[in-house]
Amino acid sequence: MSNSAVKSSQSAQTLIRVLILGTGAMAAQHAQAFQGMDGVELVAGIDQNPKQLNAFCDTYKIAQRFDSVEAALAWGKFDAVSNVTPDAAHYATTLPCLAAGKHVLCEKPLALNYAHAAEMAAAAKSAGVVNMVNLTYRKSPALQKAAEMVVAGQIGKVRHFKASYLQSWLCQPAWGDWATEHQWLWRLSEAHGSKGVLGDIGVHILDYATLIAGSDVASVSCRLKTFDKAPDNQIGPYRLDANDSCMMTIELQNGATGVLHASRFATGHLNDLRLRIHGDKGALTVETTEHGASLQACLSEDLVSTQWHDISLPTRSAPVFTRFIAAIRGQGPQNPDFARGAALQNVLDRAFDSNAAGGRFQTV
Repeated sequence: MSNSAVKSSQSAQTLIRVLILGTGAMAAQHAQAFQGMDGVELVAGIDQNPKQLNAFCDTYKIAQRFDSVEAALAWGKFDAVSNVTPDAAHYATTLPCLAAGKHVLCEKPLALNYAHAAEMAAAAKSAGVVNMVNLTYRKSPALQKAAEMVVAGQIGKVRHFKASYLQSWLCQPAWGDWATEHQWLWRLSEAHGSKGVLGDIGVHILDYATLIAGSDVASVSCRLKTFDKAPDNQIGPYRLDANDSCMMTIELQNGATGVLHASRFATGHLNDLRLRIHGDKGALTVETTEHGASLQACLSEDLVSTQWHDISLPTRSAPVFTRFIAAIRGQGPQNPDFARGAALQNVLDRAFDSNAAGGRFQTV
């Protein structure tokens, strides 16, 4: 369905009132997306930083402003919450909203540990509300087409894969100066709620690889690395102790094995996800980068010659914000939901356990 058709359909629907929870840098993307939809209104914002809250709400013409979830819920005149708080706040801020019967879209990772993520998934199910996690790269047409081809058996039984999510913002200033900007520094500090590169972007490549491979993780081995980045690894209040690079070996429930690598020190890669996946009848190379998405295949007829061919890609699917509203209206599935977010967090927890055990495999 075209964007104009979606808007036309939505305009005939009941108004959905959205509250933005957390008004930091990423909240702008959420606000702009929701303001671009017919039948959706931004009605409130929440933040403990009054200057940041007022600037955000002034920019997006949001009337109601609160310094706590409790105050917003006491007011109550909203239907859905877009949770853009820092990772460590997802659990505490989402549960009251679910208990109040509000639909919730939450940034990834769903929580800082599996116990909290599982509790959030159970609470959402019990409340009977729409619950979704913003796994951004689900909208990649290369991911979508590759997953379809694997499900259709076009590469046969999946045997092994190699996946990576490579960033370089600790090596270059394309996104700003990480050493002086809060939006980056908190991501490098465990005390400020960061789970490092594993929790921040490892969750994306884990979802990317397992969705395409068509199987959940059975066991994982992981090694993490934190590099020296400043004198005594301290900048102001920020202790720079979160992991900067992770390497995982994974066994899937379908018997396939694979390796995943995520890093913020990958010079030459601004923000690139790549997967090479092999089956007994063919292979795929899947890429989602700042320059676009691509998919190549070497299928059964080309295995001897090892010829690779470009695969035509579908139009990029609707972003998660549009799909969230559609799910509230009963016009589409809530996918990925909190249950998927919790399952991914379970793997991440076992990866941390493995690293603490010197890389020993952990059952998921």
